[in-house]
Amino acid sequence: MFVKKDLGIAGIVKFSGIHLIWLSLWSTLGALLYHFTKWRWLEVPWEPITVIGTAVAFYVGFKNNNAYDRLWEARKIWGAIVNSSRTWSINVKGYVSNQFTETDVEEKILKKYQSTLVLRHIGWLYTLRGQLLKPTPWEHVSQRKIVKKATQKRIESIGAGLFDKDFTIEDLKKFFDDNEYQELRGFSNMATQILDYQAQNLKELRAKNIIDDFRHMELQNNLKDFFTHQGQCERIKNFPLPRQYASISNVFVGIFIFLLPFGLAPEFAKLGENAVLWSIPLTVLVSWIFLMMELVGDYSENPFEGLGNDIPMLALCRTIEIDLKEMIGEKDIPPVIKAKKGVLM
Repeated sequence: MFVKKDLGIAGIVKFSGIHLIWLSLWSTLGALLYHFTKWRWLEVPWEPITVIGTAVAFYVGFKNNNAYDRLWEARKIWGAIVNSSRTWSINVKGYVSNQFTETDVEEKILKKYQSTLVLRHIGWLYTLRGQLLKPTPWEHVSQRKIVKKATQKRIESIGAGLFDKDFTIEDLKKFFDDNEYQELRGFSNMATQILDYQAQNLKELRAKNIIDDFRHMELQNNLKDFFTHQGQCERIKNFPLPRQYASISNVFVGIFIFLLPFGLAPEFAKLGENAVLWSIPLTVLVSWIFLMMELVGDYSENPFEGLGNDIPMLALCRTIEIDLKEMIGEKDIPPVIKAKKGVLM
């Protein structure tokens, strides 16, 4: 997530700089061909271009609205995860007690039960984040060489790569005992199995009367909420913005950019012999605006891609970890995740 008030000129140029190169070359080529060859068959009437431009703007706007909806829904889901996690911790702390036991359990053992349930939940948070960051076939990092290489570079410079040292796979081990961790590593969906471990742990506590039926049901409902949140995240991750919308808009923008020099050049030629050359910067500007609208939507439709515009899952996981550990009296409180280079992940 970009946390600066604006991206700045340098950030925008860095994002679209390579596109400015070919846009400039194409705009120049179109204008020069029209001006020096006198091939009037290249001339495209301005009216159909304006109609195409209007249609493309509506289509790209529709795509961008849906891309933003996916991004905002992902943020709302993680906001719900924050609230549900805090609820889980206070319920565990309040419900796991000697209130219903025939013989009091040592306070140290009760604390261990509480700690296990809370730390395992923190492990679930980081595990879910890791699973959501795995590339899918339609994400940019899975595309052909040029796009893939550029995306990998962006991830390292203004994405998840900036925060690789803030949480590693080794850090995940501390939330589980050794045997449990090794078992979990063997599952295809580790996050789901962690929640199942939580459910089995609650079953054991109920059998020991450390929690009664009502409290057991309440804690199970908490787990149900986590399954819901996980499923919602997986739906966004594993179901792309329909490709007929995402891909066709790219084609439409390309057609508009292709025709634009042959529509603007004749219009400027009417102003004077060399005025056609002034169509070049205007063609570049209009083409760049349409292309940027397309790119903004394209890079916003996948909110778990590891890029700078992603949901700040690591920062949210760390916030929850700090809150929950403080609730149960843990001492090893990690530092808050801070933005780097204007990006919070």
